[in-house]
Order: sequence, then structure tokens, then C-alpha cells
Amino acid sequence: MAGNGLILRNATEMLTLEGVSRKQGRHALEEDLGLLKRASLVCKKGRIEWVGPDSRLPKSYAREGLKEVSAQGRTVLPGFVECHTHSVFAGDRAVEFEMRNQGASYREIAAKGGGILSTVKATRKAGLRELAYLTQERVNRFLRQGVTTLEIKSGYGLSLKEEIKMLEAAGRVKGPRIVRTFLGAHAVPKEFASAEEYLEYLGTVALPRIRREKLAERVDIFIERGFFEGESAELYLARARDLGFETVIHADQLSLSGGTAAALKHGSLSADHVIQIQHPEIQRLARSEVTSVLLPAADLYMRCSYPPARALIDAGARVALATDFNPGTSPTQDLTLVGLLARLQMKMSLPEVIAAYTVGAAYALGRASDLGSLELGKYADFLSINEDWRTLFYSAGHSPEMETYVSGKRISIRSARADA
Repeated sequence: MAGNGLILRNATEMLTLEGVSRKQGRHALEEDLGLLKRASLVCKKGRIEWVGPDSRLPKSYAREGLKEVSAQGRTVLPGFVECHTHSVFAGDRAVEFEMRNQGASYREIAAKGGGILSTVKATRKAGLRELAYLTQERVNRFLRQGVTTLEIKSGYGLSLKEEIKMLEAAGRVKGPRIVRTFLGAHAVPKEFASAEEYLEYLGTVALPRIRREKLAERVDIFIERGFFEGESAELYLARARDLGFETVIHADQLSLSGGTAAALKHGSLSADHVIQIQHPEIQRLARSEVTSVLLPAADLYMRCSYPPARALIDAGARVALATDFNPGTSPTQDLTLVGLLARLQMKMSLPEVIAAYTVGAAYALGRASDLGSLELGKYADFLSINEDWRTLFYSAGHSPEMETYVSGKRISIRSARADA
């Protein structure tokens, strides 16, 4: 009967990303995009059952009463995977933006009570209902740009009660698939005397409860001088891994402070930022399963160097792209801006950018077996756009008209106010 699945018919062009998937997101070339002309896709029970030229579509599907949708004149490609955001927060840091423009450094702003701790103050004041409303509004903006899987971190609560509130707000979000990450180790709250004392608390009290209540699947830590580093950070990562969490690291953003080395040592899913890494780290990443998550919008706002994307890709490392959306150092949700910066500042090709925002990002979330490409058995998460794929990540401020599907169902953007 109708409703058990979907047949998307006769797309003018379809990018399956099958070749990129086969190469595990490395060395993506245009021929790896899996371009099909006049293509169709069948999904049942939320997963892809058939994909190929419309002329070869088995006639048996017509007898099953599956809903048919025409994609004629449109391009179909996998949904975008946004693998690094801080989407749950209250307040803004517009004043700090001006301070940075006048020459204040990240550390100087933090020393004056700004930075992460200023957002902590605003987020602690907000109730769960308000946070859920604010987060849904932001998630809707991602949905409009074709994001079908969205990672959301905590990290602006910095107490167990407040971090749980943030993770619960993320859990109320509707629309895309949500991957929750516990970033309690974002900064040292004023209630603790040292980073070591705070990490001990997180490792022995917070992590077991987060795991027990299934509030997050992943644990992140900001490894940086003046924040978390050294033996205490290593112990924290080991504890998270022993409890069954996947780990991810804010690595080597402001200095070469050991984040990438820790990601490699602990088998983390990703090392994010990786601006300061040099040839030895690049070579080790290329030989590893750790995905390098590049966040060029944050680099633009911070007016710092961009990651060595070209060297990473040429060496064989797998890369992903993400917005790093947050109120302080990357207050943007614009995927096109991220892709443009990747192309203009990091010399990535368009196929590499598309691969990084699909297959690469799926690996960064540990979801590559289910997401990132249009292949048999994977989730039917895809976009139908009204433009040629070659116009993606090209025109600043522009996103094509999109129809967004998650598990084969077209997503309508709901009112955040109704859901909060």
C-alpha cells in the first residue's frame, strides 16, 4: 500500500557519491561522485533499496503501490552532514566580535570574563523550554540548506545539571537526525580551582551519568593551552572510551598543543580545527582512520590561518567540513560560506567539498555505514535541488531551492514555537 516507501523518478542528474564512499572519503575526484543521468531511487522502510537509471527501474515496484515523486529537471544528491556545531546556547557575543576587530585576542577576551564563560552565564539563565525553542529555530535554518544529519554539542552549561539541560534541549529537536556530543570539557567553570580538578569530576561523576541516561553518544574536549591538555586530558579521554563513548577533539586550533596526537593515540573519530599541525601530524593523519574536520568559517571570524587542507588531502587524509556554528568564534550557519572558503582559501575542488560535506562528515560522526552516499542499505537521506550540482558552493549567500528527505520522507519545517 502507498506510504510504505517512495520512488523518486527520473532525476535529470543524480550524484550517488558511491566512488567517494568506496574510497572512504579520500582523494575524491569528479569521477567518484557517481553521476547518473535520468536516474531513479527506491526507498522502503527508510532505506535505499534500489538506485540507477530510470530506464532500468524494475516494473515490480509499480505493483507495490509505492508513492512516486518526479525529480525531472532536478538534481538529486545525498543530504549534507553537518558534523560540528554548538547549536544549543542562549545570548550572543556581538560585543566580543567588535573587541576582536579592535585587536583583542581570544585569550584576552576569555581573561576578562568573555568568551565561552559569557555564553555559559546566559545559557544557565535560560530554561529548558527556551533553549529548545532557540535550538529548533537554528536547526530549521540548517534544514533549509539541506542538512539531514546534524551534530550538536553541549559545553555552555559547565555543570552537570546545566549540561544535561543542554543535551535534553538537543534531544527535543525535530527534523534532521541529531547526534549529541557531550562537551563538558569546553572551559573550566569558576566553581573549580583547576582544569585537572574539573576533568576528574567530569570523568568520575558526569560521564557515567551521561552514559547511563543515554544523553550523548560522543565526548569532545578542547585541548589547548590554558584550557585542557597533558596527562589529565589523556586520562579523561581514556575514561570516556572505557565507558563506551566515541571521542572527538578540538585539536591544535590556536597552538600545536597535542590535540591531534591525542586523537591519534585514542582512536578518536575526528580531530577538529587542526590549523597548527605540521608535516609529521599530516602524515600520521593520512595513515589513520581519524577524520580531519576543517572549520574555515571559524578561521575567517578568528582571522587566523586556515588548515592545511591541500596537504592533508594530497597525503591521503580524510577530511570533513562543518560550520562550527557557535555564538562567539563562528556565528554563522551558512554552508555555502564554508564551501566557498574551502574552495577559495584552502584550494579544495568542488568534488572534494561535496565529498567532505557528505561522506567525510559521515565518517567524522561514525555513521559512514548509514549516511553520506546514495547506496543500497543506507538511509534514504537526500536532496532534490532545482539547479545543476556545479553551482553548489559558488554564490555567496545563495542556496538552491531544496526538497529535503530524511528516511525517504520529505521534511516540512515546523514552527519552533509549537515544538518548544
